[in-house]
Amino acid sequence: MPVRIVIPIFDGVTALDAVGPYEVLRMLPEAEVVFAAEAAGPCADGDGSLSLVASAALTDVARADVLLVPGGPGARRRVTDEPLLAWIRRIHATTRWTTSVCTGSLLLGAAGLLDGLEATTHWSAVGQLESYGATYTARRVVEQPGGVVTAAGVSSGIDMALRLAELIAGRTVAEACQLAIEYDPQPPFDSGAYAKASPEVKEYLAARR
Repeated sequence: MPVRIVIPIFDGVTALDAVGPYEVLRMLPEAEVVFAAEAAGPCADGDGSLSLVASAALTDVARADVLLVPGGPGARRRVTDEPLLAWIRRIHATTRWTTSVCTGSLLLGAAGLLDGLEATTHWSAVGQLESYGATYTARRVVEQPGGVVTAAGVSSGIDMALRLAELIAGRTVAEACQLAIEYDPQPPFDSGAYAKASPEVKEYLAARR
């Protein structure tokens, strides 16, 4: 069966939140991927240096099998954007899986979809996530009843997409997607989780934020 994957984007999106999962999910058999925004056209990332292009307006999208909400500074700015939150709620009612990457979970939370559930997000947004009634967990991918799946910061969206690929099309297809993108992480440092990072690294990031 065709699988319709809808990824809402906005100015201030973190590109890898959307593009990482896209590179996996677009390879599913009969996948249809739709990037949607307030209006069709380009949306600049958080630095304004890179744009993703929406092929549809949010109002043109009425359903999805998979809703994948990315994060970024633009997501944090839109937690009070009621038209966007109402759209998320409407599409959620049609999905098999409603998902988020990084601070995209704040939009799910603000839409009322995470109340009473376990969820994850970027480490810098834990307090805000819990203000929406979610219980934070530090796992990279968190699956909950009702098809709600959240991923932690940025790169974990690829992990989540591989898990979705397995749920949708089976392990062989998911592993084929993994091989196609040669996803075999062997980073030169072990500083990819807040609990592992040194005080110097944390101080450097805090100063830049």
